[in-house]
Amino acid sequence: MTPAQLAIAWVLAQGEDLVPIPGTKRRTYLEQNAAAVDIDLTKDDLARIDAELPEAAGERYDEAGMRAVNR
Repeated sequence: MTPAQLAIAWVLAQGEDLVPIPGTKRRTYLEQNAAAVDIDLTKDDLARIDAELPEAAGERYDEAGMRAVNR
């Protein structure tokens, strides 16, 4: 499994309301990215990944941007 495949598989495991949109210029990478749908991450895998991820820092949007969310 490549790092890109792991990242795509992780996003896919977050729920059906999230869709990874990887970009690539090479067919080889496109094929690798597409193969990520066949990677099944277990709950233990996801827990290990989440334990290694840093906490989010700061706000996603500034104050003006937040006023535009969920309008």
